[in-house]
Amino acid sequence: MTGADQRPRRIDQWVPALHAGDAIGDSARLLRDALRARGFQSDVYALHLDEGLEGDGRHFADWTPGGPDDVVLLHYAIVSPLTAALKEQRCKRGLIHHNITPPEFFADYDREMAHILKLGREELASLAPHVDLALGDSEFNRRELEQAGFARTGVLPILLDFARYDEAPNPVLLRQLRDGRVNLLFVGRVAPNKRPDALIRVAAYWKRFISPNLRLVLVGKLPRRETGRGEPLRAHYFDTLQRFFHELGFASDEIVFTGHVDHAELLACYRAADVFVCASEHEGFGVPLVEAMRMDVPIVAVRGTAVSDTLGGAGVELEDADPAAMAEAAHLLATDAAVRARVLAGQRRRLQAFAPESVLRALDAHLRSLGAAP
Repeated sequence: MTGADQRPRRIDQWVPALHAGDAIGDSARLLRDALRARGFQSDVYALHLDEGLEGDGRHFADWTPGGPDDVVLLHYAIVSPLTAALKEQRCKRGLIHHNITPPEFFADYDREMAHILKLGREELASLAPHVDLALGDSEFNRRELEQAGFARTGVLPILLDFARYDEAPNPVLLRQLRDGRVNLLFVGRVAPNKRPDALIRVAAYWKRFISPNLRLVLVGKLPRRETGRGEPLRAHYFDTLQRFFHELGFASDEIVFTGHVDHAELLACYRAADVFVCASEHEGFGVPLVEAMRMDVPIVAVRGTAVSDTLGGAGVELEDADPAAMAEAAHLLATDAAVRARVLAGQRRRLQAFAPESVLRALDAHLRSLGAAP
């Protein structure tokens, strides 16, 4: 077809679930808007949608196949029926790998979750013969794709709306956190691979050897208390952490688990933070690292997995989560203006790799490789 009858090529995205405030879902919707701006028909389809996202995302049951030159991009982060559905398609097929936590991290706390994660990692490799282009949102994830047998791989970082981080923080929470204490911040699910226990040990060293004037703020969704069958988990990870910090003599206002927060509350936590600390042993990308750079919070992190890829030499990276080394590095950033300024300058330079215009340039290059030039 030519002229007014010509339809833009479709590029649809599939996600297992579309959640408000979830990095993968938010990125998928931003990518959709960018694809539409480039003249493509584009929607985000999900098996499950949060209430309030109806009409923004679409139910996967409503998806219909297009032509052979159309493209489907599957965001892969968990085992789901979307894997089998992608194998059946005859259009161009792409995959964006967001990584799956190795199951051994959950073996002692949630065996069902460990089993789900094991299946998810196995299922990823089964897609290798069925995908035209496999993208990792970090070089770490791209290497995993290569090792899993995917022939064509690349990197497409998670797309963030930088303008949202200029919005107003929650004033009540900001005032509560700005009470004169030093605030160490970590953002991420409360999960064994994130190593909140290591950060509690950092706080314990700080309180004993540096100053009692400290608060550790851990922002993120708490672990589930029941299995998918409604059975209570016998060894609950959050309860273990609470017992641990109370045994170390901390009060609940010194080690603060916020649970899930809205965006204004998240901004308040970043605005009040003196240092962002990360002891995570497994990250597929690390959106909070980019957020901390965007919010001008200096970072101390343990080297490894995608943490090093995302930081790209910025921040302060340590070889392990030794409490003394992490605490002393964080204290230096919190108190030495010159060191803090140098680290923040490096983080600002690195942040440009994740600016929307940089990610969209990478998107355009990948589209061209699929024969879908914008």
